[in-house]
Amino acid sequence: MDDSQKNHLKAYGIAYWVLTKESTVDWLLNYKGGSFAFIYSPSFVTELVVRGVSYEIISDADYAGIQTFIGKPEINMDVVKLEKYPKIAVYSPKTKLPWDDAVTMVLTYAEIPYTVIYDDEIIGEELPKYDWLHLHHEDFTGQYGKFYAMYRNQPWYQQQQLEYEASAKRLGFNKVSELKLGVVKKIRDFCAGGGYLFAMCSATDTYDIALSAEGVDICESMYDGDPATPNASGKLDFTKTFAFQNFRLKSDPYEYEYSNIDNNPPERGLTENNDYFTLFDFSAKWDVIPTMLTQCHTRTVHGFMGQTTGFKKNLIKPEVIILGETKEIGEAKFVHGTYGKGTWTFYGGHDPEDYQHFVGEEPTDLNLHPNSPGFRLILNNVLFPAAKKKKQKT
Repeated sequence: MDDSQKNHLKAYGIAYWVLTKESTVDWLLNYKGGSFAFIYSPSFVTELVVRGVSYEIISDADYAGIQTFIGKPEINMDVVKLEKYPKIAVYSPKTKLPWDDAVTMVLTYAEIPYTVIYDDEIIGEELPKYDWLHLHHEDFTGQYGKFYAMYRNQPWYQQQQLEYEASAKRLGFNKVSELKLGVVKKIRDFCAGGGYLFAMCSATDTYDIALSAEGVDICESMYDGDPATPNASGKLDFTKTFAFQNFRLKSDPYEYEYSNIDNNPPERGLTENNDYFTLFDFSAKWDVIPTMLTQCHTRTVHGFMGQTTGFKKNLIKPEVIILGETKEIGEAKFVHGTYGKGTWTFYGGHDPEDYQHFVGEEPTDLNLHPNSPGFRLILNNVLFPAAKKKKQKT
């Protein structure tokens, strides 16, 4: 999985597919970019060739030598065994919206199966059927993505609002914001019970905002028919959030931001030409989980924007692990933490290979980006639940 690999993204699909055949996979952390190893089978080789994934066939003796090398105390590598393929759910509305989802794109490209669920399934207690849940370009605050200023007259926006309001009523909620809070709390309980949550773009900060705003109306009248609670920012409860604290809401309904968690373009001062974030180099033998999540063939990854592009480091809770950052501007891009028996990972930005994706644009063709490091970070999270975990020591 170093620079010699012709298709990094489909390699993850191969690893997942091998797991479905009741075979285990060794994830060789930091060895040639975080490689995968499994027992030889003619059918496995055929699948590798069909999918265009680079591979090597080595002897048992050679593999034993690799394991011995990796096991040396002074070598920052480790072997993690993947044992059982995770059942994957993607939280997404059933109707087509004018933007894509980077995770469903890469899952489809890598040929990793997933099930689309939404509010009905989550409120209906179907989350325990799955091991891994993805949230993408979602607004859990009930403000319809804060698209009011630009898109309130667009048919897709109006249809979305009607559908959300009907769904809230059908599921026993008075407002869309109350429905979304109910969904957020079910997801929180999913994590507490041992589930794995991965969120991107606006699903990251709006998730925490919704948790912190329980009992506070943060929606203006164009969203829910009545005014927001005065000084709503001063009434947030940060003890309920996963990642962020001490943030302030952006209460103006005409502003395309939810809070000051996100680093917006004027604050960032970067352009497409100089926007990069750096992955931390963790100790593979001691910090196994963050090492798994940051496996890549490069430590420097080109940045990409979204409604939520990156997170101000001074608003991140001290116990959160920062996996990737743009240090020069005080921005975390990729963060991780635990909740109860489960874990969560937040990744800023919308599409790793489309720097500034606009509403209505065509989705990225991953055939043109089979070695994308930004998309690799997503797939690290997909395989993460399959790993036999070792106790984290720091």
